[in-house]
Amino acid sequence: MLEEVERWLASRSWSAADRPLDQLAAAKRARGSRVSVVLPALDEEATVGEIVEVVRRELMDPVSGTPLVDELVVVDSGSTDRTAEVAAKAGARVVHRDEILPRIPALPGKGEVLWRSLLVTSGDIVCFVDADLRDFDAAFVSGIVGPLLTDPEVQFVKAMYDRPLVGADGVPDAGPGGGAGQGGRVTELVARPLLNLHWPRLAGFVQPLGGEYAVRRSLLERLPFPVGYGVELGLLVDALHTVGLDALAQVDVGVRIHRHQDGLALGRMAAAIYRTAQLRLSRGHLVRPELTQFVRGEGGFEPRTYAVDTEERPPMREIEEYTRLSGREAG
Repeated sequence: MLEEVERWLASRSWSAADRPLDQLAAAKRARGSRVSVVLPALDEEATVGEIVEVVRRELMDPVSGTPLVDELVVVDSGSTDRTAEVAAKAGARVVHRDEILPRIPALPGKGEVLWRSLLVTSGDIVCFVDADLRDFDAAFVSGIVGPLLTDPEVQFVKAMYDRPLVGADGVPDAGPGGGAGQGGRVTELVARPLLNLHWPRLAGFVQPLGGEYAVRRSLLERLPFPVGYGVELGLLVDALHTVGLDALAQVDVGVRIHRHQDGLALGRMAAAIYRTAQLRLSRGHLVRPELTQFVRGEGGFEPRTYAVDTEERPPMREIEEYTRLSGREAG
């Protein structure tokens, strides 16, 4: 590991407990900051309601909690279940992906939803949280917005956590291979090797692909957004090149429990992440952006070919509707 990264780990890695809620509330008032929390959601009716309820009760209600969050938005990317209904009933503002920036037809993908969310939020700090988390703790939000509220030099904060493998019953697997540090298969097999080999200054991030991170809007609006699974890697790499390592940080928020995807879905995710890295390594000739996988059918193994996410949205400050919003000007 680079000496620079070792120094960064010592100075830019914290625990959520390092910044008590009352300290964060005081810093927020002193700086006049506004915090927006965004949950990208696709068929998450089983979990989105609890997340919304916890954030509202513990981080928005001045009576029952500490008011750190100013707005909570669930962006529905085309759910076929009751995700939107459950989220709205729990107290979130729900916006459908296709209602945002209708001039540009929406593409499928998580990154597309995160990019569009900048148009329907107003906070100078934007906090993204996946909507499939179970046993949600408010520290997933307060922990990662904390450094942004208290340290003006920090611009991008990722959550780090134990990520146990979870069985079909939702209980962490205590068997072989089910230890607390397991579960991030694409991280360990694809993202971490890519970062260590090509962007070694990012080698200190424990969960580089984690979906929980908070960023200053002034940085987010300068970054391109891969529309699919590559969004987390893309934003992290581009943030490094835009503001430097010392402006990035990570905070330990405990344990992350969520639904795990099957091996074929992970393969497609890995291909998209590799493609995102490849685009950043070279803008020349690229390999064919498709991935063929195999499933057993009645006649044996059958090929299934999928397009790999290749689209990226431009920095939001280049979008006319965004620059008009609230008098913002591109610059």
